[in-house]
Amino acid sequence: MAERVYKMIELVGCSSASYEDAIEKAIHKAEGTLEDLAWWEVEELRGGIAGGELEYQARLRVAFKLH
Repeated sequence: MAERVYKMIELVGCSSASYEDAIEKAIHKAEGTLEDLAWWEVEELRGGIAGGELEYQARLRVAFKLH
């Protein structure tokens, strides 16, 4: 079996639409700057209120393969 090593980083995605959208935004942003993303896991869901509007926030960890 090939040896693999991964690094995990923490991200917080934000959206005015939904938690799912917040997660997708964080992952797509990471895809633009990191190579070989492997998986992600949600650590926390939370939200904020500004001016009567809801903000959905998702804290997640994303793993990518080290070369």
